[in-house]
Amino acid sequence: MVNLQTFERTEYQQVKADLHRKILDRLDLEKLGRTPSDAARDEVLLLIRNTVNSEAVPLSFAERERLAREILDEIFGLGPLEPLLKDPTISDILVNRYNRVYVERAGKLEPTGLSFKDDQHLMQIIDRIVSRVGRRVDESSPMVDARLADGSRVNAIIPPLAIDGPCLSIRRFGRDPVSARNMIENKSLTEPMLELLSAMVKGRLNILISGGTGAGKTTLLNVLSGFIPNSERIVTIEDAAELLLKQEHVVRLETRAPNIEGKGAVRQRQLVINSLRMRPDRIVVGEVRGEETFDMLQAMNTGHEGSLTTVHANSQRDALSRLESMFAMASLNIPERAMRQQIASGIHAVVQIARMVDGTRKVITISEVTGMEGDVIAMQDIFVFERRGIDENGKVKGTFRATGIRPKFSERLLTGGFQLRAGLFDSRMEI
Repeated sequence: MVNLQTFERTEYQQVKADLHRKILDRLDLEKLGRTPSDAARDEVLLLIRNTVNSEAVPLSFAERERLAREILDEIFGLGPLEPLLKDPTISDILVNRYNRVYVERAGKLEPTGLSFKDDQHLMQIIDRIVSRVGRRVDESSPMVDARLADGSRVNAIIPPLAIDGPCLSIRRFGRDPVSARNMIENKSLTEPMLELLSAMVKGRLNILISGGTGAGKTTLLNVLSGFIPNSERIVTIEDAAELLLKQEHVVRLETRAPNIEGKGAVRQRQLVINSLRMRPDRIVVGEVRGEETFDMLQAMNTGHEGSLTTVHANSQRDALSRLESMFAMASLNIPERAMRQQIASGIHAVVQIARMVDGTRKVITISEVTGMEGDVIAMQDIFVFERRGIDENGKVKGTFRATGIRPKFSERLLTGGFQLRAGLFDSRMEI
């Protein structure tokens, strides 16, 4: 009996491909489409096992069982990606080439040793993912954003833009979304910080969540949206739907890519404008990236308070600068000072979240936008995370603390029935 370690990988892939074709020839796909998914999988698994056992291939029982499972994943799932998608410790799956698959665990990248058969095999899996959400990827449209059934975000880019072959990136969305309690246990923030953020959401303040790629902006947005009262009607707007709100009155909107003729695209700005006609109590924009910033700020300044959104930026000050730049994309020739006034009156607070060098995510500042001072938007920090270096285990050392400043919006919260406790902003207490 030849062990799989000495059985050439290319030969193993060829055996799998041959068996896959034989099994597909024997399957009644139309009948399977009418059969409940669990029953269909059991039926096909039995057929695969019988077919594999009838073949004269130099594999042990365990290796034959593994081969059967892999073929089942090829038929019903996403092939070599299936075991990675079942691993809850993985936060990102990154396919650089068909034979180079990496994952991120606890903020660190590591190779998997898994491989697709070739570029064509990888393309089949990409096509399967994007077609399920009504999108396409080909030479005329070589980049696509999509999502998996569990809400995980998918990006694919193929030749001619990807020089070495198709490239696939999956940002995992956990089966059990991160809760506020999880964030406290993971030391992403503290009880007093969460108490303030909860009151801000319930008190209908407009909050901008800022952070770099992979910092946890969408996770924090999901957590904060959980504080919106169940009685309010919420409209969410995203490029690829990721938010999972548990409230009853939720309408989820998603942008649409152009068709093969380059027509039919629906951008975020159009959805933001349309959402204003849908009687929303809250508008939650997954991420502002362009001209929709103008319409979102207009909504925030004309009665649609309590809105939440995220933006890519490395600091709270950069976040406001980016809003200003994206505001200008609407090409309305609005004076610079007027733009800043719209931002200062529309955004009440900026929450900055970052991924540390040890892979952990932390809310590093909660800042209030206090208005204009001359031509500059004024801000003040309410809570900060003070970094103090790295310990012997490579973990970031630091302390969350209040700055001692009581935010101006606390008066607004008080009139809305949300009284913040006296010691919440005491700078003498490390939290």
